[in-house]
Amino acid sequence: MENGSMSTRENLLKVALVAFGATFMLVYPLAIVWPSGWAWHAGAPHESQYFMMIVGVYATLGAFLINAARNPYEHGSLIWFAIISSVVHALVMA
Repeated sequence: MENGSMSTRENLLKVALVAFGATFMLVYPLAIVWPSGWAWHAGAPHESQYFMMIVGVYATLGAFLINAARNPYEHGSLIWFAIISSVVHALVMA
């Protein structure tokens, strides 16, 4: 029974890594489709150098999170970085 719960937990972790990784990689298209939720400047996303820099950082992190889903236990520090930095980001924005 214990092995079954570990594989379920690992599968859920893998799904979460792919879902969050894909979301991070889609910040630019989301800013076009839903600017009030994803963009924090007026105008097209590509008109802000700051926004484009953030898009690059998040897209890179997203690609690495998706790669980490193959074997999450070998990428613990990356996963914890993504979690903690997202919590810090949310606290700052709040």
